[in-house]
Amino acid sequence: MRFEIIRASLARELEEVMEDFELLRREKRRRKAKLKFFCLDVPNVPDFNKEGLADGFDVNNSCYPSRLVKSTWGDDYDIALYGKLGLHCHNFQKGTNFKFVRWEKFSVISTAYDYVYVTLDAKDPVSDSVFSFQTLLNEDSSSDCPVMWSTLACRIKCDDRVDDHWDDTAVDDFYKGAMPKWLSDEELARDNKKYYVVLTAPPPLEIENVVVVTKEDTDEGHEKLKAQNSIYYVIYKYNGESSEWARDHKAIIRKTMDGKPGHMYLEVVAED
Repeated sequence: MRFEIIRASLARELEEVMEDFELLRREKRRRKAKLKFFCLDVPNVPDFNKEGLADGFDVNNSCYPSRLVKSTWGDDYDIALYGKLGLHCHNFQKGTNFKFVRWEKFSVISTAYDYVYVTLDAKDPVSDSVFSFQTLLNEDSSSDCPVMWSTLACRIKCDDRVDDHWDDTAVDDFYKGAMPKWLSDEELARDNKKYYVVLTAPPPLEIENVVVVTKEDTDEGHEKLKAQNSIYYVIYKYNGESSEWARDHKAIIRKTMDGKPGHMYLEVVAED
């Protein structure tokens, strides 16, 4: 009698497994039919798991089927800006002086935010060589901080996996929360270890005044510009062709780093 009960129980379990298998097979058929209906059926999906192809940069695996990211050599300003930000982060962390030449291709992977994978040509002025460079950037905006850029990778082209997790616990609370307000005249004129005034003039912008605020202990004033975590108060003037912008402007820039290679977070608030 006990043997019959066990056998019956096993038969029911096997029957449930077969039902699940049949449901799964039907679901696969349904998905395949749907793909064919929308002309998305690819009978021979290419294998992109090859050496030298980087996920996100060379292959977009966020869609089905995966697709190669094609070189377009475009002139989109935003993509060029993202590439330059990645080069800036690399130069800052590695002590290099790489220059932006042009971008080759990009792909966008959207989750809660947009992650932009950019491949570009960069130039090393020391060796006068041009090489392929990769940078991953996340852009976000909100009412209290119109522009927020997170550089999560900046490297000479390779197929290594990207560590795109930002470690917020590694950043001092001094640099978190809402963006600070513009400094008062007294604070701008203050001369102590937190503040350093710089005058530069790169066209078409004329930088009239920069005040750097940082908690990092640096003895020399110019070393504050090399702080990994800092807040910049910038007064600048536009000297370009558009007369509409030809006046004094203010900007607050907060830069933080979590200690990981290729990671840099910029928050920018501009004022007229």
